[in-house]
Amino acid sequence: MHRIPAIRQDTLGTLSNPLNLLQRQRVHLAGGILAAVLLPWLARHDLSVLEHLSRHSQVNSLAGVSIAVLIGYYLFRQLTRHPGIITAAYILPTFLFSYALVLAVFFFLRVDYSRLFFAVSFAGAQIWFHAAHMVASRALRLSFDVLPFGNARKVLEVPGVDWRIVRVDRPRFESAHGIVADLRINYDEQWESLIAAAAISGVPVYHYKQIKERLTGRVDIEHLSENNFGSLVPDLVYLRFKRLFDIALALLALPLFLAVMAIVALVILVRDGRPVFFIQERTGYRGRTFRLWKFRTMRTQTETGRSALEASVTRERDPRITPTGRFLRKTRLDEIPQIFNVLRGDMSWIGPRPEAVPLSRLYESRLPFYRYRHIVRPGITGWAQVNQGHVADVDEVLDKLHYDFYYIKNFSIWLDMLIALRTVTTVLTGHGAR
Repeated sequence: MHRIPAIRQDTLGTLSNPLNLLQRQRVHLAGGILAAVLLPWLARHDLSVLEHLSRHSQVNSLAGVSIAVLIGYYLFRQLTRHPGIITAAYILPTFLFSYALVLAVFFFLRVDYSRLFFAVSFAGAQIWFHAAHMVASRALRLSFDVLPFGNARKVLEVPGVDWRIVRVDRPRFESAHGIVADLRINYDEQWESLIAAAAISGVPVYHYKQIKERLTGRVDIEHLSENNFGSLVPDLVYLRFKRLFDIALALLALPLFLAVMAIVALVILVRDGRPVFFIQERTGYRGRTFRLWKFRTMRTQTETGRSALEASVTRERDPRITPTGRFLRKTRLDEIPQIFNVLRGDMSWIGPRPEAVPLSRLYESRLPFYRYRHIVRPGITGWAQVNQGHVADVDEVLDKLHYDFYYIKNFSIWLDMLIALRTVTTVLTGHGAR
């Protein structure tokens, strides 16, 4: 273990006041309540439609929009706490969901309310939170003090952040957002006192791996430990809930998907002939193999001399892909038959992407702890897919594995909701398709 040189206690007086993120969140929420609840309520006499409503209906409307703002803000905070998020893009969908949820409850319970009041409140919420986000985004640039000991310097490779190396001969903490240190080494007592004083005064102190993970959305793999994963087993309660949700959503979507599948199958049959489906052995949940179904997007003739491993890899602008197949891959329509894999329990809607058996065996032989990604069901879409897209080279797969480990470590309904929303953007842009 390393020992760190001592420092003078008088440097404690140089700590600057950090930006209080909690207070700023409270200001945003308070402003949202003012703009979306209180102002519409105070202006209700100017809304002639509301004058004819009973006092009871007006109170219901006030309570409803208050709940909608709180739920929308909570969802927004949960979805945007993960890295790589353009937060403004999630203001509209999160509040649209929260207001729709409250209106649905009011409808089924036959609660009297004002549609106009809800509409004015929703508009106020959109105006306030977009304006607050725009101001905060212009003013905010992350900056951290980095202690120059151990492996803390590894955070310097993360772009878009102001990193300030603390001088050993003049240790002053001036960052607005926190201190980054290697907390696995032994510091001198005076350094420990300085770090403790900073934490007590409200300055966050991060282990370098923790802050790097938060900024990149990846978990670097060195060895399996609670320091890396928090737990070697994902949340079992959510694991079971997610399985029930997968089945329910698949059953609801099946009628629509069957209609789309019939059209796609007919197009493939007319333009490219048989077979319509591509069936491949993949490695899935707990390392078990299963047969994955997709629409065929490649020519059926085999190339002499190609091994099973080479045939499993899809390269950029692969000549085997048909014109129809290229469109299906870009729009992800080739993935629709996997709804049957979801119903069978082979897959989930969201999770690490399952690899072909030959590729999986190759990666297991070359990449540390690759098999750990099989601890959750593989998915049709996932955190790696919306961040990185399709990869094939071993080096790229290691990067993908870091994303998969982030998903496993942060396994939750909020991350799944975020992935679902980002998948919509991925489908519309064709990001990562080959």
